[in-house]
Amino acid sequence: MILFELFDYGLLRVIWWLLLGVLLIAFAMTDGFDMGVGALLPFVGKTDVERRIAINTVGPVWEGNQVWFILGGGAIFAAWPPLYAVSFSGFYLAMFVILAALILRPVAFKYRSKRDSASWRNGWDWALFVGGAVPALIFGVAVGNVLQGVPFRLTPDLLSIYEGSYYGKFLGLLNPFALLTGVVSLSMLVTHGAAWLTLKTEGPVQLRARSIGSVTGAIAIVAYALAGLWLAFGIDGYALVADPVRDGPSNPLYSEVTRGSSWLAAYGQRPWIVIAPLMGFAGMILAVRGLRAGREVTTLLWSKLGILGTISSVGLTMFPFILPSSIDPNSSLTVWDSSSSHQTLFIMLVATIIFLPLILAYTAWVYKVLWGKVTEDGVTGQSDTVY
Repeated sequence: MILFELFDYGLLRVIWWLLLGVLLIAFAMTDGFDMGVGALLPFVGKTDVERRIAINTVGPVWEGNQVWFILGGGAIFAAWPPLYAVSFSGFYLAMFVILAALILRPVAFKYRSKRDSASWRNGWDWALFVGGAVPALIFGVAVGNVLQGVPFRLTPDLLSIYEGSYYGKFLGLLNPFALLTGVVSLSMLVTHGAAWLTLKTEGPVQLRARSIGSVTGAIAIVAYALAGLWLAFGIDGYALVADPVRDGPSNPLYSEVTRGSSWLAAYGQRPWIVIAPLMGFAGMILAVRGLRAGREVTTLLWSKLGILGTISSVGLTMFPFILPSSIDPNSSLTVWDSSSSHQTLFIMLVATIIFLPLILAYTAWVYKVLWGKVTEDGVTGQSDTVY
């Protein structure tokens, strides 16, 4: 009971906002290179053996990496139920496309080598490409739409109503700024996949991964810079009119929100958050240099730093907003009015403190056991135990 009282409602809301960011970043850092390898597969592997080498760099770990995706979805459902309800209803078709693409990946892993047919295996290789490239792109598109504001409003009983037709909501997501942020996400994760292949392979696969990753890394840097300029001068930001009631009820309609200032005004209010975009740029620049220089471990670490900075810059720039509304700013969801109850957040935090270290320890052990390069001899000599 004493411990419960130490964590006031506002503090728990911030903690769970941070934990949600940690889970999303962990997903991008781990399953991100799985998606990147899938997107690179048809281009780094020119023969069946080369493609099998690329596949087997992620084959033993991709299922474990998706734990972060599941935890992130569970955290949104349990800690931020209004966010879960509003976002899933508006992004339903986009979520369906992501899930359909992700479902292709395990099917392709399991079925690709069932037949010794070039056309059969080539078809599943392209399925792995779709399973990697499509989610990476659409995740970025979703972020671009959140930054612009989503066309929903809340009724007095907190039912979300979206503007436009059912299918129009999906097509409306594919606007120019959102497609640019999609390019940032896709190129960043492809570069991350290239860094992983550089670490885990050798020979032609490694050389092609370095070459392609250098190009996609440069694209990510340029696209990230363009998105920042667009965000600064072409997109209206959101702000709370009055200081928030940090321990108030979870009802977004109790807050008054204005729209019109730049999102980048946050950097004037909290100058320290500039560290996030600096890490994003520095990480991607150093990752590209590492790919060109042939470095392995450090290149992957720099790529992870770029992902950390890029994703963090979005969350820190928007804080305290989680899902702003473009048609009714007062319906916007913020950290202070969109969470579960005080008790729910506390119980979830206790469970997280217990189980998250176990997940981290198991994950670290798996990567330690599976450390080392995937070679042609290892793939061709163990056809019964590898993909």
